Amino acid sequence: MAFDAGMLACVVNELNTLGAGGKIEKIYQPEKEEIILLLRSQGKNRKLIINVGSSCPRIGFTEIQKENPLQAPMFCMLLRKHLIGATLSGVSQEGFERVARLTFDTRDEMGFECKKYIFAEIMGKYSNLIFADENFKVVSALKIIDFTTSSLRQILPGMIYELPPIQNKQNPLEETREGFAARLSAFPADKSIEKFIISNYLGISSSNAREIAFCATRKLDALICECSVDILWTSFCSFTDIIKNNEYSPCVIFESKMPIEYSFVRLSHYGNELDCRDFEMVSECLDAFFEGRDKEQRIKQRAADILRMLTNTESRLLKKLEAQRKELAECELGEKYKKYGDLITSNLYMLTRGQTDVELTDYEAWDENAGEYGKVIISLDSRLSPAANAQRYYKRYNKSKTAKVELAKQIDMGERELEYIYSVFDSLTKAETTADLCEIRDELYRSGYASKMKGYSAPKKQPTPSLAQFETTNGYKVYCGKNNIQNEYITHKVAEKHDYWFHAKNVAGSHVLMVTNGEEPPAEDFTDACMIAAYYSKAKDGESVEVDYLFARGVKKVPGAKPGFVVYHNNWSAYVTPDEEKVLSMRIK
Repeated sequence: MAFDAGMLACVVNELNTLGAGGKIEKIYQPEKEEIILLLRSQGKNRKLIINVGSSCPRIGFTEIQKENPLQAPMFCMLLRKHLIGATLSGVSQEGFERVARLTFDTRDEMGFECKKYIFAEIMGKYSNLIFADENFKVVSALKIIDFTTSSLRQILPGMIYELPPIQNKQNPLEETREGFAARLSAFPADKSIEKFIISNYLGISSSNAREIAFCATRKLDALICECSVDILWTSFCSFTDIIKNNEYSPCVIFESKMPIEYSFVRLSHYGNELDCRDFEMVSECLDAFFEGRDKEQRIKQRAADILRMLTNTESRLLKKLEAQRKELAECELGEKYKKYGDLITSNLYMLTRGQTDVELTDYEAWDENAGEYGKVIISLDSRLSPAANAQRYYKRYNKSKTAKVELAKQIDMGERELEYIYSVFDSLTKAETTADLCEIRDELYRSGYASKMKGYSAPKKQPTPSLAQFETTNGYKVYCGKNNIQNEYITHKVAEKHDYWFHAKNVAGSHVLMVTNGEEPPAEDFTDACMIAAYYSKAKDGESVEVDYLFARGVKKVPGAKPGFVVYHNNWSAYVTPDEEKVLSMRIK
Protein backbone atom coordinates (compact mmCIF):
# COMPACT_ATOMS: atom_id res chain seq x y z
CA MET A 1 0.00 0.00 0.00
CA ALA A 2 3.06 2.26 0.16
CA PHE A 3 3.50 5.05 -2.38
CA ASP A 4 6.82 3.71 -3.69
CA ALA A 5 9.30 5.15 -6.18
CA GLY A 6 7.73 3.23 -9.07
CA MET A 7 4.34 4.75 -8.32
CA LEU A 8 5.97 8.19 -8.16
CA ALA A 9 7.58 7.59 -11.57
CA CYS A 10 4.14 6.71 -12.94
CA VAL A 11 2.62 9.88 -11.43
CA VAL A 12 5.47 12.08 -12.70
CA ASN A 13 4.91 10.74 -16.21
CA GLU A 14 1.21 11.65 -16.03
CA LEU A 15 1.91 15.08 -14.55
CA ASN A 16 4.30 15.91 -17.38
CA THR A 17 1.91 14.55 -20.01
CA LEU A 18 -1.18 16.43 -18.82
CA GLY A 19 0.12 19.27 -16.67
CA ALA A 20 3.41 20.56 -18.13
CA GLY A 21 2.91 24.12 -19.37
CA GLY A 22 -0.14 24.59 -17.20
CA LYS A 23 -0.75 27.86 -15.40
CA ILE A 24 -1.39 28.02 -11.65
CA GLU A 25 -4.74 29.76 -11.12
CA LYS A 26 -5.57 28.96 -7.50
CA ILE A 27 -3.95 27.36 -4.47
CA TYR A 28 -5.79 25.79 -1.55
CA GLN A 29 -4.82 24.12 1.71
CA PRO A 30 -7.90 22.11 2.80
CA GLU A 31 -5.92 20.14 5.39
CA LYS A 32 -2.95 20.91 7.61
CA GLU A 33 -0.64 18.66 5.57
CA GLU A 34 -2.21 18.95 2.12
CA ILE A 35 -1.90 21.46 -0.73
CA ILE A 36 -4.02 21.64 -3.90
CA LEU A 37 -2.80 23.53 -6.97
CA LEU A 38 -5.47 24.40 -9.54
CA LEU A 39 -3.84 24.20 -13.00
CA ARG A 40 -5.18 25.32 -16.34
CA SER A 41 -3.55 23.07 -18.93
CA GLN A 42 -4.58 21.76 -22.35
CA GLY A 43 -7.82 23.71 -22.11
CA LYS A 44 -8.92 22.00 -18.90
CA ASN A 45 -8.81 22.76 -15.19
CA ARG A 46 -6.90 20.13 -13.22
CA LYS A 47 -6.36 19.82 -9.48
CA LEU A 48 -2.89 18.74 -8.41
CA ILE A 49 -2.93 17.39 -4.87
CA ILE A 50 0.16 17.01 -2.69
CA ASN A 51 -0.54 15.27 0.61
CA VAL A 52 2.33 14.80 3.04
CA GLY A 53 0.36 13.40 5.96
CA SER A 54 1.66 10.27 7.63
CA SER A 55 -1.48 8.23 6.92
CA CYS A 56 -2.00 8.79 3.17
CA PRO A 57 0.88 10.70 1.52
CA ARG A 58 0.66 11.08 -2.24
CA ILE A 59 0.93 13.41 -5.23
CA GLY A 60 -1.13 13.48 -8.42
CA PHE A 61 -4.17 14.87 -10.17
CA THR A 62 -7.48 14.39 -8.40
CA GLU A 63 -11.21 14.89 -8.95
CA ILE A 64 -12.10 14.59 -5.25
CA GLN A 65 -14.00 17.63 -3.98
CA LYS A 66 -12.80 19.05 -0.67
CA GLU A 67 -13.95 21.87 1.55
CA ASN A 68 -11.56 24.73 2.11
CA PRO A 69 -11.14 26.64 5.38
CA LEU A 70 -12.60 30.13 5.57
CA GLN A 71 -9.14 31.53 6.29
CA ALA A 72 -6.12 30.20 4.39
CA PRO A 73 -3.11 29.08 6.50
CA MET A 74 0.15 31.03 6.30
CA PHE A 75 1.92 28.45 4.13
CA CYS A 76 -0.92 28.56 1.61
CA MET A 77 -0.76 32.38 1.53
CA LEU A 78 3.00 32.17 0.91
CA LEU A 79 2.52 29.85 -2.07
CA ARG A 80 -0.21 32.11 -3.46
CA LYS A 81 2.14 35.07 -3.24
CA HIS A 82 4.90 33.33 -5.21
CA LEU A 83 3.11 30.88 -7.53
CA ILE A 84 -0.26 32.33 -8.59
CA GLY A 85 0.14 32.92 -12.33
CA ALA A 86 3.28 30.75 -12.52
CA THR A 87 3.70 28.06 -15.18
CA LEU A 88 4.49 24.46 -14.29
CA SER A 89 7.41 23.85 -16.65
CA GLY A 90 8.01 20.23 -15.60
CA VAL A 91 8.05 17.56 -12.93
CA SER A 92 11.02 15.28 -12.31
CA GLN A 93 11.90 12.45 -9.97
CA GLU A 94 15.11 12.81 -8.04
CA GLY A 95 17.00 9.61 -8.93
CA PHE A 96 14.79 6.68 -7.92
CA GLU A 97 13.86 8.29 -4.64
CA ARG A 98 10.33 9.14 -3.52
CA VAL A 99 11.00 12.83 -4.12
CA ALA A 100 9.32 14.82 -6.91
CA ARG A 101 10.62 18.22 -7.99
CA LEU A 102 8.04 20.60 -9.47
CA THR A 103 9.63 23.44 -11.43
CA PHE A 104 7.71 26.69 -11.96
CA ASP A 105 8.49 29.56 -14.31
CA THR A 106 7.44 32.83 -12.71
CA ARG A 107 8.61 36.35 -11.93
CA ASP A 108 10.16 37.79 -8.78
CA GLU A 109 9.13 40.94 -6.92
CA MET A 110 11.06 43.09 -9.43
CA GLY A 111 9.35 41.50 -12.42
CA PHE A 112 12.35 39.48 -13.63
CA GLU A 113 11.87 35.93 -14.83
CA CYS A 114 12.92 33.27 -12.33
CA LYS A 115 12.25 29.71 -11.26
CA LYS A 116 10.69 28.42 -8.08
CA TYR A 117 10.58 24.83 -6.88
CA ILE A 118 8.38 22.58 -4.81
CA PHE A 119 9.96 19.38 -3.51
CA ALA A 120 7.34 16.78 -2.59
CA GLU A 121 8.88 14.08 -0.41
CA ILE A 122 6.42 11.18 -0.33
CA MET A 123 8.07 9.03 2.33
CA GLY A 124 5.40 7.82 4.76
CA LYS A 125 5.65 9.48 8.17
CA TYR A 126 8.71 11.42 6.96
CA SER A 127 6.80 13.05 4.09
CA ASN A 128 7.20 16.78 3.60
CA LEU A 129 6.59 19.59 1.12
CA ILE A 130 9.37 22.14 0.73
CA PHE A 131 9.12 25.40 -1.22
CA ALA A 132 12.48 26.72 -2.53
CA ASP A 133 13.68 29.66 -4.64
CA GLU A 134 15.75 29.57 -7.83
CA ASN A 135 18.92 28.94 -5.83
CA PHE A 136 17.31 25.95 -4.06
CA LYS A 137 17.23 27.92 -0.83
CA VAL A 138 14.35 26.81 1.38
CA VAL A 139 11.70 29.54 1.66
CA SER A 140 9.34 27.49 3.83
CA ALA A 141 7.99 23.99 4.38
CA LEU A 142 4.81 22.37 5.59
CA LYS A 143 6.85 20.62 8.28
CA ILE A 144 9.73 22.62 9.71
CA ILE A 145 12.41 20.22 11.01
CA ASP A 146 15.01 21.60 13.41
CA PHE A 147 17.79 20.02 15.48
CA THR A 148 15.37 19.02 18.22
CA THR A 149 13.39 16.94 15.72
CA SER A 150 16.23 15.37 13.73
CA SER A 151 19.99 15.46 14.07
CA LEU A 152 20.53 13.96 10.60
CA ARG A 153 18.64 16.40 8.37
CA GLN A 154 17.04 19.76 9.06
CA ILE A 155 14.53 21.65 6.93
CA LEU A 156 14.68 25.32 7.91
CA PRO A 157 14.07 28.57 5.98
CA GLY A 158 17.33 29.89 4.54
CA MET A 159 19.03 26.50 4.26
CA ILE A 160 19.98 25.02 0.88
CA TYR A 161 17.70 22.12 0.04
CA GLU A 162 19.36 18.72 0.10
CA LEU A 163 17.90 15.34 -0.72
CA PRO A 164 17.18 12.88 2.11
CA PRO A 165 20.16 10.74 3.17
CA ILE A 166 21.05 8.11 0.57
CA GLN A 167 20.17 4.57 1.54
CA ASN A 168 22.69 1.80 1.11
CA LYS A 169 20.65 0.22 -1.67
CA GLN A 170 20.95 -0.15 -5.44
CA ASN A 171 18.83 1.77 -7.94
CA PRO A 172 16.84 -1.05 -9.65
CA LEU A 173 16.77 0.86 -12.96
CA GLU A 174 20.59 0.80 -13.10
CA GLU A 175 21.11 -2.81 -12.06
CA THR A 176 23.07 -5.26 -14.25
CA ARG A 177 22.76 -9.02 -14.42
CA GLU A 178 26.18 -9.47 -12.85
CA GLY A 179 25.37 -7.15 -9.98
CA PHE A 180 22.00 -8.85 -9.46
CA ALA A 181 23.59 -12.30 -9.39
CA ALA A 182 26.29 -11.15 -6.93
CA ARG A 183 23.73 -9.69 -4.53
CA LEU A 184 21.54 -12.78 -4.81
CA SER A 185 24.43 -15.15 -4.05
CA ALA A 186 25.48 -13.05 -1.04
CA PHE A 187 21.96 -13.13 0.43
CA PRO A 188 20.91 -16.08 2.66
CA ALA A 189 19.32 -18.77 0.49
CA ASP A 190 16.68 -19.57 3.12
CA LYS A 191 15.27 -16.05 3.02
CA SER A 192 12.32 -15.05 0.85
CA ILE A 193 12.70 -13.39 -2.54
CA GLU A 194 10.51 -10.53 -1.31
CA LYS A 195 12.92 -9.88 1.55
CA PHE A 196 15.90 -9.96 -0.83
CA ILE A 197 14.38 -7.35 -3.18
CA ILE A 198 13.30 -4.98 -0.40
CA SER A 199 16.67 -5.22 1.36
CA ASN A 200 18.79 -4.59 -1.74
CA TYR A 201 16.86 -2.22 -4.01
CA LEU A 202 15.54 1.30 -3.68
CA GLY A 203 11.92 2.32 -3.96
CA ILE A 204 10.17 -1.06 -4.32
CA SER A 205 7.22 -1.68 -2.01
CA SER A 206 6.38 -5.03 -0.43
CA SER A 207 3.43 -5.65 -2.75
CA ASN A 208 5.56 -5.08 -5.86
CA ALA A 209 8.37 -7.23 -4.44
CA ARG A 210 5.82 -10.02 -3.94
CA GLU A 211 4.65 -9.53 -7.53
CA ILE A 212 8.19 -9.97 -8.85
CA ALA A 213 8.59 -13.16 -6.78
CA PHE A 214 5.19 -14.47 -7.87
CA CYS A 215 5.87 -13.89 -11.57
CA ALA A 216 9.13 -15.85 -11.21
CA THR A 217 7.89 -18.77 -9.09
CA ARG A 218 4.03 -18.58 -9.01
CA LYS A 219 4.39 -18.61 -5.20
CA LEU A 220 3.96 -15.75 -2.73
CA ASP A 221 6.41 -16.95 -0.09
CA ALA A 222 9.04 -18.38 -2.44
CA LEU A 223 12.57 -18.71 -1.06
CA ILE A 224 15.72 -17.76 -2.94
CA CYS A 225 16.81 -21.41 -3.12
CA GLU A 226 13.58 -22.26 -4.97
CA CYS A 227 14.31 -20.08 -8.02
CA SER A 228 17.20 -19.82 -10.47
CA VAL A 229 19.07 -16.58 -11.04
CA ASP A 230 18.01 -16.36 -14.71
CA ILE A 231 14.29 -16.75 -14.04
CA LEU A 232 14.32 -14.24 -11.18
CA TRP A 233 16.43 -11.78 -13.21
CA THR A 234 13.93 -12.03 -16.10
CA SER A 235 11.04 -11.26 -13.75
CA PHE A 236 13.00 -8.38 -12.20
CA CYS A 237 13.79 -6.93 -15.64
CA SER A 238 10.16 -7.18 -16.73
CA PHE A 239 9.23 -5.09 -13.71
CA THR A 240 11.91 -2.41 -14.23
CA ASP A 241 11.17 -2.22 -17.98
CA ILE A 242 7.64 -1.08 -17.12
CA ILE A 243 9.13 1.96 -15.39
CA LYS A 244 11.81 2.61 -18.02
CA ASN A 245 9.32 2.45 -20.91
CA ASN A 246 6.44 4.19 -19.09
CA GLU A 247 4.14 1.22 -19.77
CA TYR A 248 2.13 1.42 -16.57
CA SER A 249 -1.05 -0.49 -15.70
CA PRO A 250 -2.51 1.14 -12.56
CA CYS A 251 -4.84 -1.01 -10.49
CA VAL A 252 -6.59 -1.13 -7.11
CA ILE A 253 -7.32 -4.31 -5.17
CA PHE A 254 -10.69 -4.41 -3.40
CA GLU A 255 -11.82 -6.73 -0.62
CA SER A 256 -15.55 -6.58 0.17
CA LYS A 257 -15.72 -3.29 -1.77
CA MET A 258 -12.97 -1.78 0.41
CA PRO A 259 -9.67 -0.80 -1.27
CA ILE A 260 -6.73 -2.54 0.36
CA GLU A 261 -3.87 -2.16 -2.14
CA TYR A 262 -2.83 -0.15 -5.19
CA SER A 263 0.04 -0.28 -7.66
CA PHE A 264 1.27 1.01 -11.01
CA VAL A 265 1.46 -2.59 -12.29
CA ARG A 266 -1.27 -5.20 -12.29
CA LEU A 267 -0.97 -7.30 -9.13
CA SER A 268 -1.58 -10.85 -10.31
CA HIS A 269 -0.49 -12.49 -7.04
CA TYR A 270 -3.88 -11.73 -5.42
CA GLY A 271 -5.51 -14.18 -7.84
CA ASN A 272 -9.26 -14.30 -8.32
CA GLU A 273 -10.14 -14.20 -4.63
CA LEU A 274 -10.14 -10.38 -4.55
CA ASP A 275 -11.40 -7.82 -7.03
CA CYS A 276 -8.62 -6.22 -9.10
CA ARG A 277 -9.86 -3.08 -10.86
CA ASP A 278 -7.76 -1.59 -13.67
CA PHE A 279 -7.52 2.11 -14.52
CA GLU A 280 -6.25 3.97 -17.58
CA MET A 281 -4.91 6.88 -15.54
CA VAL A 282 -2.97 6.73 -12.29
CA SER A 283 -4.93 9.73 -10.95
CA GLU A 284 -8.16 7.72 -11.22
CA CYS A 285 -6.45 4.80 -9.50
CA LEU A 286 -5.32 6.95 -6.55
CA ASP A 287 -8.73 8.64 -6.28
CA ALA A 288 -10.44 5.25 -6.13
CA PHE A 289 -8.12 4.13 -3.33
CA PHE A 290 -7.89 7.29 -1.24
CA GLU A 291 -11.35 8.86 -1.57
CA GLY A 292 -13.04 6.74 1.10
CA ARG A 293 -9.94 6.65 3.31
CA ASP A 294 -9.42 10.42 3.04
CA LYS A 295 -13.00 11.13 4.01
CA GLU A 296 -12.91 8.74 6.96
CA GLN A 297 -9.60 10.14 8.23
CA ARG A 298 -10.69 13.77 7.78
CA ILE A 299 -14.01 13.27 9.56
CA LYS A 300 -12.28 11.32 12.35
CA GLN A 301 -9.82 14.16 12.95
CA ARG A 302 -12.40 16.94 12.88
CA ALA A 303 -14.90 15.02 14.96
CA ALA A 304 -12.42 13.92 17.65
CA ASP A 305 -14.07 16.09 20.33
CA ILE A 306 -17.55 14.80 19.46
CA LEU A 307 -16.39 11.19 19.40
CA ARG A 308 -14.60 11.57 22.73
CA MET A 309 -17.66 13.14 24.37
CA LEU A 310 -20.03 10.49 22.95
CA THR A 311 -17.73 7.65 24.02
CA ASN A 312 -17.45 9.01 27.56
CA THR A 313 -21.21 9.55 27.74
CA GLU A 314 -21.87 6.03 26.48
CA SER A 315 -19.53 4.53 29.10
CA ARG A 316 -21.12 6.60 31.86
CA LEU A 317 -24.67 5.60 30.84
CA LEU A 318 -23.83 1.91 30.55
CA LYS A 319 -22.20 1.92 34.00
CA LYS A 320 -25.12 3.83 35.51
CA LEU A 321 -27.72 1.51 33.91
CA GLU A 322 -25.87 -1.56 35.18
CA ALA A 323 -25.92 -0.20 38.75
CA GLN A 324 -29.59 0.76 38.49
CA ARG A 325 -30.62 -2.64 37.16
CA LYS A 326 -28.69 -4.31 39.98
CA GLU A 327 -30.44 -2.08 42.53
CA LEU A 328 -33.81 -2.82 40.90
CA ALA A 329 -33.17 -6.55 41.28
CA GLU A 330 -32.51 -5.99 44.98
CA CYS A 331 -35.88 -4.24 45.26
CA GLU A 332 -37.54 -7.57 44.60
CA LEU A 333 -36.58 -8.44 48.19
CA GLY A 334 -39.13 -5.89 49.41
CA GLU A 335 -41.85 -8.49 50.07
CA LYS A 336 -39.41 -10.47 52.18
CA TYR A 337 -38.77 -7.38 54.35
CA LYS A 338 -42.52 -6.93 54.88
CA LYS A 339 -42.83 -10.56 55.88
CA TYR A 340 -39.99 -10.20 58.40
CA GLY A 341 -41.69 -7.15 59.89
CA ASP A 342 -44.99 -9.02 60.22
CA LEU A 343 -43.35 -12.03 61.89
CA ILE A 344 -41.48 -9.87 64.41
CA THR A 345 -44.66 -7.91 65.21
CA SER A 346 -46.69 -11.08 65.78
CA ASN A 347 -44.00 -12.51 68.07
CA LEU A 348 -43.09 -9.43 70.11
CA TYR A 349 -43.89 -11.22 73.36
CA MET A 350 -41.13 -13.74 72.64
CA LEU A 351 -38.38 -11.21 71.84
CA THR A 352 -36.12 -9.08 73.99
CA ARG A 353 -33.68 -6.27 73.31
CA GLY A 354 -30.10 -7.42 72.67
CA GLN A 355 -30.88 -10.38 70.42
CA THR A 356 -28.88 -10.54 67.14
CA ASP A 357 -31.17 -13.05 65.41
CA VAL A 358 -34.26 -15.09 66.06
CA GLU A 359 -35.86 -18.21 64.57
CA LEU A 360 -39.62 -17.81 64.05
CA THR A 361 -42.33 -20.03 62.63
CA ASP A 362 -43.60 -19.03 59.17
CA TYR A 363 -47.26 -20.06 59.08
CA GLU A 364 -47.41 -19.34 55.34
CA ALA A 365 -44.80 -22.02 54.53
CA TRP A 366 -45.98 -25.58 55.14
CA ASP A 367 -43.30 -28.25 54.71
CA GLU A 368 -45.10 -31.39 53.48
CA ASN A 369 -42.06 -33.66 53.91
CA ALA A 370 -41.53 -32.64 57.52
CA GLY A 371 -45.24 -32.32 58.27
CA GLU A 372 -44.78 -28.93 59.94
CA TYR A 373 -44.52 -25.22 59.25
CA GLY A 374 -41.20 -23.84 58.05
CA LYS A 375 -38.81 -21.85 60.16
CA VAL A 376 -37.29 -18.45 59.28
CA ILE A 377 -34.12 -17.00 60.80
CA ILE A 378 -34.34 -13.19 60.99
CA SER A 379 -31.35 -10.92 61.73
CA LEU A 380 -31.95 -8.27 64.39
CA ASP A 381 -30.15 -5.12 65.49
CA SER A 382 -29.17 -5.79 69.11
CA ARG A 383 -29.28 -2.05 69.89
CA LEU A 384 -32.98 -1.79 69.00
CA SER A 385 -36.10 -3.06 70.69
CA PRO A 386 -38.14 -5.81 68.94
CA ALA A 387 -40.75 -3.26 67.83
CA ALA A 388 -38.04 -0.99 66.43
CA ASN A 389 -36.58 -3.93 64.50
CA ALA A 390 -40.00 -4.57 62.99
CA GLN A 391 -40.27 -0.91 61.99
CA ARG A 392 -36.78 -1.14 60.48
CA TYR A 393 -37.92 -3.91 58.12
CA TYR A 394 -41.13 -2.02 57.25
CA LYS A 395 -39.04 1.04 56.31
CA ARG A 396 -36.85 -1.08 54.07
CA TYR A 397 -39.99 -2.50 52.46
CA ASN A 398 -41.46 0.96 51.81
CA LYS A 399 -38.11 2.20 50.49
CA SER A 400 -37.88 -0.72 48.06
CA LYS A 401 -41.42 0.00 46.81
CA THR A 402 -40.60 3.64 46.08
CA ALA A 403 -37.20 2.78 44.64
CA LYS A 404 -38.76 0.20 42.33
CA VAL A 405 -40.98 2.85 40.74
CA GLU A 406 -38.27 5.51 40.52
CA LEU A 407 -35.61 3.13 39.26
CA ALA A 408 -37.91 1.96 36.49
CA LYS A 409 -38.31 5.62 35.42
CA GLN A 410 -34.57 6.28 35.64
CA ILE A 411 -33.71 3.15 33.66
CA ASP A 412 -36.21 4.12 30.97
CA MET A 413 -34.72 7.63 30.77
CA GLY A 414 -31.19 6.20 30.63
CA GLU A 415 -32.10 3.76 27.86
CA ARG A 416 -33.68 6.56 25.81
CA GLU A 417 -30.60 8.75 26.31
CA LEU A 418 -28.37 5.85 25.28
CA GLU A 419 -30.52 5.33 22.19
CA TYR A 420 -30.06 9.01 21.36
CA ILE A 421 -26.27 8.76 21.80
CA TYR A 422 -26.25 5.79 19.42
CA SER A 423 -28.22 7.84 16.88
CA VAL A 424 -25.54 10.56 17.05
CA PHE A 425 -22.84 7.90 16.60
CA ASP A 426 -24.73 6.83 13.48
CA SER A 427 -24.85 10.47 12.31
CA LEU A 428 -21.06 10.67 12.61
CA THR A 429 -20.64 7.71 10.26
CA LYS A 430 -22.71 9.57 7.64
CA ALA A 431 -21.09 13.01 8.07
CA GLU A 432 -19.52 14.10 4.77
CA THR A 433 -18.63 17.75 5.27
CA THR A 434 -17.58 20.19 7.96
CA ALA A 435 -21.11 21.62 7.82
CA ASP A 436 -22.49 18.19 8.80
CA LEU A 437 -20.18 18.13 11.83
CA CYS A 438 -21.24 21.67 12.79
CA GLU A 439 -24.87 20.56 12.72
CA ILE A 440 -24.06 17.61 14.99
CA ARG A 441 -22.25 19.92 17.42
CA ASP A 442 -25.21 22.31 17.39
CA GLU A 443 -27.59 19.41 18.01
CA LEU A 444 -25.54 18.27 21.01
CA TYR A 445 -25.45 21.86 22.30
CA ARG A 446 -29.25 22.07 22.09
CA SER A 447 -29.46 18.70 23.86
CA GLY A 448 -27.38 19.90 26.80
CA TYR A 449 -23.98 18.40 26.00
CA ALA A 450 -22.13 21.62 25.08
CA SER A 451 -20.32 21.84 28.42
CA LYS A 452 -18.49 18.64 27.49
CA MET A 453 -17.14 20.13 24.24
CA LYS A 454 -14.60 22.79 25.16
CA GLY A 455 -14.62 25.99 23.18
CA TYR A 456 -17.94 25.41 21.44
CA SER A 457 -20.54 28.18 21.25
CA ALA A 458 -23.85 27.95 19.45
CA PRO A 459 -24.21 29.91 16.19
CA LYS A 460 -26.35 33.05 16.40
CA LYS A 461 -28.30 32.10 13.28
CA GLN A 462 -29.19 28.54 12.37
CA PRO A 463 -28.18 27.86 8.73
CA THR A 464 -30.45 25.80 6.48
CA PRO A 465 -29.29 22.16 6.60
CA SER A 466 -27.68 20.79 3.44
CA LEU A 467 -29.58 17.59 2.65
CA ALA A 468 -28.50 14.58 0.62
CA GLN A 469 -30.70 14.42 -2.49
CA PHE A 470 -31.53 11.46 -4.72
CA GLU A 471 -33.63 10.77 -7.80
CA THR A 472 -35.60 7.53 -8.16
CA THR A 473 -36.10 5.46 -11.30
CA ASN A 474 -39.08 7.55 -12.45
CA GLY A 475 -37.64 10.90 -11.44
CA TYR A 476 -39.11 11.44 -7.96
CA LYS A 477 -36.92 13.53 -5.67
CA VAL A 478 -35.84 11.93 -2.39
CA TYR A 479 -34.33 13.75 0.59
CA CYS A 480 -32.20 11.97 3.18
CA GLY A 481 -31.02 13.33 6.55
CA LYS A 482 -27.46 12.62 7.66
CA ASN A 483 -28.00 13.67 11.29
CA ASN A 484 -30.84 14.44 13.69
CA ILE A 485 -30.93 18.16 12.80
CA GLN A 486 -31.43 17.26 9.13
CA ASN A 487 -33.92 14.56 10.07
CA GLU A 488 -36.05 17.09 11.96
CA TYR A 489 -35.83 19.58 9.09
CA ILE A 490 -36.93 16.97 6.53
CA THR A 491 -39.80 15.59 8.59
CA HIS A 492 -41.24 18.80 10.04
CA LYS A 493 -40.24 21.53 7.55
CA VAL A 494 -39.81 20.03 4.08
CA ALA A 495 -42.45 17.28 4.12
CA GLU A 496 -45.93 17.87 2.70
CA LYS A 497 -48.86 15.77 3.89
CA HIS A 498 -48.99 13.67 0.68
CA ASP A 499 -45.24 12.93 0.60
CA TYR A 500 -44.01 9.53 1.72
CA TRP A 501 -41.73 9.13 4.76
CA PHE A 502 -39.36 6.16 5.22
CA HIS A 503 -37.24 4.81 8.09
CA ALA A 504 -35.45 1.52 8.78
CA LYS A 505 -37.39 -0.36 11.45
CA ASN A 506 -36.11 -0.50 15.03
CA VAL A 507 -32.58 0.74 14.21
CA ALA A 508 -30.87 4.13 14.19
CA GLY A 509 -31.06 5.62 10.73
CA SER A 510 -31.93 8.55 8.49
CA HIS A 511 -35.34 10.06 7.89
CA VAL A 512 -36.02 9.70 4.16
CA LEU A 513 -38.69 11.66 2.30
CA MET A 514 -39.98 11.02 -1.22
CA VAL A 515 -41.60 14.12 -2.69
CA THR A 516 -44.66 13.03 -4.72
CA ASN A 517 -46.47 16.33 -5.47
CA GLY A 518 -49.72 14.53 -4.70
CA GLU A 519 -49.06 11.65 -7.13
CA GLU A 520 -48.88 7.94 -6.37
CA PRO A 521 -45.38 6.75 -7.39
CA PRO A 522 -44.84 3.35 -9.07
CA ALA A 523 -43.67 0.39 -7.00
CA GLU A 524 -40.02 0.62 -8.15
CA ASP A 525 -39.76 4.15 -6.74
CA PHE A 526 -40.91 2.91 -3.33
CA THR A 527 -38.23 0.22 -3.57
CA ASP A 528 -35.62 2.88 -4.40
CA ALA A 529 -36.62 5.03 -1.41
CA CYS A 530 -36.70 2.02 0.92
CA MET A 531 -33.22 1.05 -0.25
CA ILE A 532 -31.93 4.57 0.52
CA ALA A 533 -33.45 4.40 4.02
CA ALA A 534 -31.92 0.97 4.61
CA TYR A 535 -28.50 2.01 3.30
CA TYR A 536 -28.38 5.11 5.53
CA SER A 537 -29.07 3.15 8.71
CA LYS A 538 -27.16 0.86 11.06
CA ALA A 539 -28.53 -2.08 9.07
CA LYS A 540 -26.77 -1.05 5.84
CA ASP A 541 -24.74 -4.27 5.73
CA GLY A 542 -27.74 -6.52 6.36
CA GLU A 543 -30.04 -8.45 4.07
CA SER A 544 -33.82 -8.13 3.83
CA VAL A 545 -33.85 -5.01 5.98
CA GLU A 546 -37.33 -4.03 7.12
CA VAL A 547 -38.26 -0.42 6.27
CA ASP A 548 -41.41 1.34 7.51
CA TYR A 549 -43.10 3.92 5.29
CA LEU A 550 -46.25 6.04 5.50
CA PHE A 551 -47.64 9.44 4.59
CA ALA A 552 -45.55 12.19 6.18
CA ARG A 553 -48.64 13.63 7.88
CA GLY A 554 -48.70 10.56 10.12
CA VAL A 555 -45.25 11.24 11.63
CA LYS A 556 -45.38 13.17 14.91
CA LYS A 557 -42.66 14.71 17.07
CA VAL A 558 -42.39 13.41 20.64
CA PRO A 559 -42.96 16.36 23.04
CA GLY A 560 -39.77 17.15 24.94
CA ALA A 561 -37.78 14.46 23.13
CA LYS A 562 -34.29 14.83 21.73
CA PRO A 563 -33.97 16.09 18.09
CA GLY A 564 -35.00 13.56 15.45
CA PHE A 565 -37.21 11.37 17.69
CA VAL A 566 -40.70 10.78 16.27
CA VAL A 567 -43.65 8.40 16.62
CA TYR A 568 -45.88 7.02 13.89
CA HIS A 569 -48.68 4.49 13.41
CA ASN A 570 -50.59 2.89 10.53
CA ASN A 571 -47.48 2.37 8.44
CA TRP A 572 -46.62 -0.14 5.73
CA SER A 573 -43.41 -2.17 5.66
CA ALA A 574 -41.11 -3.41 2.93
CA TYR A 575 -38.02 -5.63 2.92
CA VAL A 576 -35.00 -4.59 0.84
CA THR A 577 -31.31 -5.45 0.65
CA PRO A 578 -29.18 -2.27 0.41
CA ASP A 579 -27.17 -2.01 -2.81
CA GLU A 580 -24.41 0.57 -2.34
CA GLU A 581 -23.71 0.97 -6.06
CA LYS A 582 -27.36 1.60 -6.90
CA VAL A 583 -27.91 4.01 -4.00
CA LEU A 584 -24.87 6.10 -4.91
CA SER A 585 -25.92 6.13 -8.59
CA MET A 586 -29.25 7.71 -7.56
CA ARG A 587 -27.58 10.49 -5.59
CA ILE A 588 -27.63 13.90 -7.27
CA LYS A 589 -26.26 16.11 -4.46
